[in-house]
Amino acid sequence: MDKRLERILPRVQKPARYTGGEYNQIIKDKGKVDIRLAFCFPDTYEIGMSNLGMSILYHTMNSLDFVWCERCFAPWGDMYEEMKKAEIPLYALESGDPLSSFDSLAFSVGYEMAYTTVLDMLDMAGLPLRSKDRTELLPIVWAGGTSAVNAEPMAAFIDLFVLGEGEEMNNELLTLLRQAKLEGWSKHAFLVKAAQIPGVYVPSLYEVAYHEDGSIASVTPTEGAPAKVTKRIISDLDKVAYPTNPIVPSTEVVHDRVNLELFRGCVRGCRFCQAGYVYRPIRAKKPETLVRQGIETLKNTGHEDVTLLSLSTSDYRALPQLCDGLLDYCEPRSIGLALPSLRADNFSMDIMERLQKVRKSGLTFAVEGGSQRLRDAINKNVTEEDLLNTCRIAFSGGWNSVKLYYMLGLPTETDEDILGIAEMANQVLHCWRENAKNKNRGVKITISTSLFIPKPHSPFQWEAMITIPEYLRRVNLLRNAITARNVTYNWHDAATSLIEAVLSKGDRRVADVIEEVWRQGGRLDAWTDYFDLDRWMKAFETCKVDPAFYAHREIPTDAVLPWDHIDMGVRKSHLLHEREMAYKSQLSPDCRHQCAACGAARLLEGGVRCDG
Repeated sequence: MDKRLERILPRVQKPARYTGGEYNQIIKDKGKVDIRLAFCFPDTYEIGMSNLGMSILYHTMNSLDFVWCERCFAPWGDMYEEMKKAEIPLYALESGDPLSSFDSLAFSVGYEMAYTTVLDMLDMAGLPLRSKDRTELLPIVWAGGTSAVNAEPMAAFIDLFVLGEGEEMNNELLTLLRQAKLEGWSKHAFLVKAAQIPGVYVPSLYEVAYHEDGSIASVTPTEGAPAKVTKRIISDLDKVAYPTNPIVPSTEVVHDRVNLELFRGCVRGCRFCQAGYVYRPIRAKKPETLVRQGIETLKNTGHEDVTLLSLSTSDYRALPQLCDGLLDYCEPRSIGLALPSLRADNFSMDIMERLQKVRKSGLTFAVEGGSQRLRDAINKNVTEEDLLNTCRIAFSGGWNSVKLYYMLGLPTETDEDILGIAEMANQVLHCWRENAKNKNRGVKITISTSLFIPKPHSPFQWEAMITIPEYLRRVNLLRNAITARNVTYNWHDAATSLIEAVLSKGDRRVADVIEEVWRQGGRLDAWTDYFDLDRWMKAFETCKVDPAFYAHREIPTDAVLPWDHIDMGVRKSHLLHEREMAYKSQLSPDCRHQCAACGAARLLEGGVRCDG
């Protein structure tokens, strides 16, 4: 360890974040590998080490014998200041070597508010921020993750983006980079060749033209780059690598447990949900695969909890069989089993009894809309009776804590819909009084709301987000309508939602704003401790960029969108159809009952069918 680090670590919170040396970390002889990769997560160690995708890709990239993939996370403020004072560059945890000595930096960016932290990590590594200023082949800076579905705001900083699922694509890219390094290619030659790998998007090979009103006129590929870059997927999840020996963190992290991914995609098609569309088509693992992987991981880590992950866990067809298989191992060892992402329309006593075999946790249901009309408009397909029946089951089974999640500002929402949320809370409270197994414990009902953000590649991508004053008016309307003592109301800060909307729907001109915010001290903007709306608004003014143009403008459906050259599988015509259905408050069937012909199934290979 660097002697300077030894001096400063006793002065910072949670020094184990910065030392490496964890159980199951991968160490290689750097003299025997051709490519050294720094896998960077632009947030704290606790957040990054809880990310299942990062764990999977860490192991798949290290499966290449010529690659050593190491981890790097953003330091918290105290460590950041100490590193600056001591002139310690950002380094990788496994070797302790500075990132400037690596052949490639790969960023996993799952949310837009991490953009300033990406720039901060590049700067701490001693690298120029902009791709055009990094003229040599090495290091190549690339990025993937959910936010890459609209890569344009970060296009000036990242050499290339990987779109979709990276288990195979990343290794193809690293194989090409090895060839480029050994044969002495130029950076440009490598990028032109990389653009031919399916799923790889190289922004510098696309020219963007604008109309006088600021909207995009065209996006033109050059030098043989594809007109549309189509995301990559894994067709058969039972055959894909899954690390049953993941790194065990040396300090507490957000999700300190075994995470089992049941399936990718979602059968539902909620119209506000970006994830439900960009992760299509639906592909599920077999329960026997999950049981084996879960037990192996528990044995290899010593974790005491298992979480079953998906966009909608209770939609997994073999859930009872899976729970039984895991509980045979977990119950005698007092290992907890958690099922997040449950739906109010298919929660059952059968599932509940399995859940409470080890320990109870609170139940959370995303209701989203306060009236049936609005829930139909967003294709939520959950009725008031569904929710109340679920609460009856839970309360009669001994639960006394329920969290209900809603969004404010959804397309077509009215004040009547908002007041419906308060009425629903009253109904749930009444349900507890009638069905509670033990009334002496009391009940805790939590209502949470956030501001709806229209997201790319969803049916609501053309919508305008309501303004902050209007959001606060709706918050106050709901707050005044909730009068029951047992009901707590929490609402999400709207300021971060405004910036997230701009970064979600922005184009390449937003890059100047991101850099300006960083230059004025912006980093870790996903944290309220660091986020500063005034800093962002001043940057918009300095860069002559109007945030309302991106956040509060309804986009014509025939306009060229900044992300139109990115193909996430679902046809634009399908998104338009779903938007039209929303304004009629008409439901669309879920994928298990009727294929919507959205287009995502065309991505599957080898005759595998969409597992809806």
